Amino acid sequence: MSGSADTSAAAAWATAAAVLSASGVHTVFGLPGDDMNALAALHEAGIRFVLCRDQRNAVFMATGWAMQSGEVAVAVVGKGPAVTNTVTGLLEASASAAPVVLLSGGTPAQHRGSGAFQELDQLAVVAPLVKYAARVEHPDRLVPTLQRALLIARHEHGPVYVELPEQLLAEGGKATQGAVAAPTVAETPYEITVPADSAALRTLRAARRPIVLVGGGMRHRNGGGSVERFAERIGAAVACTASGRGAVDESSPLFCGLSGLYTPKEAVRLWADTDCVVALGSRLEETATFQWPEGIGRDVPVVQVNLAAADFATDRQGPKVLADAGATVDSWLAHLRQEDTADPAWAATVREVNAGIHTANQEWLKELAHSPDLHIAEVLRALDAELPADRVLVQENGLQDMWSYRFPLYSCASGAGSIVPSEQTSLGFGAAAALGVKLAAPQRPVVAFVGDGAFAMAAADLPTAVRYGGGLLYVVLRNGGYGWLQVQLDQRESPLPDHAFVDPEAVGVQAPQLVGLHQVTVADKASLAADVARAWEKCAAGNVVVLNVPVRLSDALFGADVAGGDFPVLGEPGGE
Repeated sequence: MSGSADTSAAAAWATAAAVLSASGVHTVFGLPGDDMNALAALHEAGIRFVLCRDQRNAVFMATGWAMQSGEVAVAVVGKGPAVTNTVTGLLEASASAAPVVLLSGGTPAQHRGSGAFQELDQLAVVAPLVKYAARVEHPDRLVPTLQRALLIARHEHGPVYVELPEQLLAEGGKATQGAVAAPTVAETPYEITVPADSAALRTLRAARRPIVLVGGGMRHRNGGGSVERFAERIGAAVACTASGRGAVDESSPLFCGLSGLYTPKEAVRLWADTDCVVALGSRLEETATFQWPEGIGRDVPVVQVNLAAADFATDRQGPKVLADAGATVDSWLAHLRQEDTADPAWAATVREVNAGIHTANQEWLKELAHSPDLHIAEVLRALDAELPADRVLVQENGLQDMWSYRFPLYSCASGAGSIVPSEQTSLGFGAAAALGVKLAAPQRPVVAFVGDGAFAMAAADLPTAVRYGGGLLYVVLRNGGYGWLQVQLDQRESPLPDHAFVDPEAVGVQAPQLVGLHQVTVADKASLAADVARAWEKCAAGNVVVLNVPVRLSDALFGADVAGGDFPVLGEPGGE
């Protein structure tokens, strides 16, 4: 690049960095293209650039940052295959409603259609996965396009994409300081007024056996505990989806575990007997509604509250409220009358179910203690005993890390948090996203609870974790590969002996040996507590630590059930 072109490119990236900085962006993830001006501009603007080895991991990290912080995250990559490498990350960010801005390079206008190096119609590739996709063709459009992208990501809750083609950089595009001085945030009045005779309120007043279901859309919207007060006021049971964990205090005596696939067996009767479900910030995806009684959404109304009309499950009948779920709950509390409450017998049943879930869990753990084998459940309990209460567990969704979805084996109580993959369950998400979570919450313990297959997918960025992620703990469950697929294979009536998804010899492997990466391997059940304590001691001292846990393939949440493809064929929800 010539000196004048280099100066122009620096000016364009300086403008982009100024827009990001004015909007409150302090960290960017990515792997830039050949143009190093992005790095220089972000450095000059005081924005930390987390240099990744893999573009997909960069978007996963940005998604983890966004989910944990509730703020916009930014990723920067090159063009062509660099953009296609981000597609899985964009899919996950979209399904998680995470505010992520992806900036990429692009082929200059004068070379499109000529077979230019790494030429690709990138807008067509990413458009189905984002809320907004734009290519900046003229320097004058740089600032307004970036500001629009930031607004959409922040307020429409999803990823956006902006392409900065090479001719834009060559032409410059320095904006005036005033154009980027103001933050890119729209006023969002929180309080709303629900009509006293609204269909939703009428349904709530008629309910005598309600369940409040908290989805991922309630993340960062229940800081004052409105949901817990609302449930107490109407005498409702409280459940959550996997992505909704952390939005409510799971120590509440009204909390009865997760919904759908992960429903505790003690709570099944609540779903069978309810006469109203109030879904707050949930799309009611298949995992969240798995094995729901057929009457829910047909004979039993489902009150849905979402910010976007596209998130309503229209196959479930009941009132729909297009609004912020937290503000809606506050408004409902103001309108509810003294007599608007559940049947006292229902409220007593809810507390009975809650107590039963905890009792059954303690009895089960006592049974496991008498077994000579190490169980993943015991690993989770050892982490619970050793780590501070405000830990954040970043999860995957494989055969054995799914144990962390079982309540109260892992509980979001006393300030504990949870970051999980969306319904897409992109393999490797949790292992990579954990670094973004840690950077968003540097003072909190962050634990990635992942299988070895997912960990291997993200391993390219272990050096990135070592450089930026001090205090991050990876708990790697090592069964030798892709356990869920192996279970499917093993249960086939017609065996396929020449294929295997796990390697028994790989159960004892460790992570790559890197300077600054500490590893602890659990030897057996007797050493578990000491091994976890040693791993956490190193982690608390600011190190990145991998705790290797050899596990048996049979030690699975749904190990007693028939593998049914995407979902197990359960004898009863919450089966073991």
